[in-house]
Amino acid sequence: MATPAACIAVVEDEETIREAILTALRKSGYRAESYGDGADAWSVFSAALPDLVILDIGVPRMDGLELCRRLRGITESLPIIFVTSREEEFDRVLGLEIGADDYVCKPFSMRELLARVKALLRRASAATARTSLEDVITSGDLALDPMRLSTVWKGRRVSLTVTEFMLVQALAARPGVVKTRDQLMDSVYPDRVSVTDRTIDSHVKRIRRKFLAIDPGFLGLEAVYGAGYRFLPQGE
Repeated sequence: MATPAACIAVVEDEETIREAILTALRKSGYRAESYGDGADAWSVFSAALPDLVILDIGVPRMDGLELCRRLRGITESLPIIFVTSREEEFDRVLGLEIGADDYVCKPFSMRELLARVKALLRRASAATARTSLEDVITSGDLALDPMRLSTVWKGRRVSLTVTEFMLVQALAARPGVVKTRDQLMDSVYPDRVSVTDRTIDSHVKRIRRKFLAIDPGFLGLEAVYGAGYRFLPQGE
């Protein structure tokens, strides 16, 4: 039996861009649906989620940042790609910090966007494609279950996005070893296009905030000045 094509939702108020994205997605074999504003999209998403969302930050009625916040309130595993015409780094970082997995800036090529979609769906698949011998990875108080994209710290679940999970997994695989931002980008964004150091920093900041929310004494993610990051096991 054939595997159903992934369903991609496009939330974009510029009709020309929206239709171009839909056409490109469908030609690539994806199922695609579209919404011209955030409120319409949320009314559908709150009842049934797609497999991935391409989300313009500037859509009317409910902007992309608010829609992303609401989506992250019900799921951390849904892959989200932001589209923005705002060139300021602040806007890109803000999107990542509230839970987007990736972003593209207008103007962009459909080839680039499709590469991001393909990479993110593959990333989600790769995070769960483990043999039974690798079901749970433990390091001190940390337990990672790639089959379920589940992260547990001191017995409490930490909700991470696909990208965040893979970043923690890459660091926890070699406790105490410093990984450069380039190494982490290679682990999390193997097909990286226009990904910067700030992308990794933004993800780490959000991950650390999530762990601190359940454990104010969390010291497991350490920044090493001029080098990168390392995972420090606790509870061993």
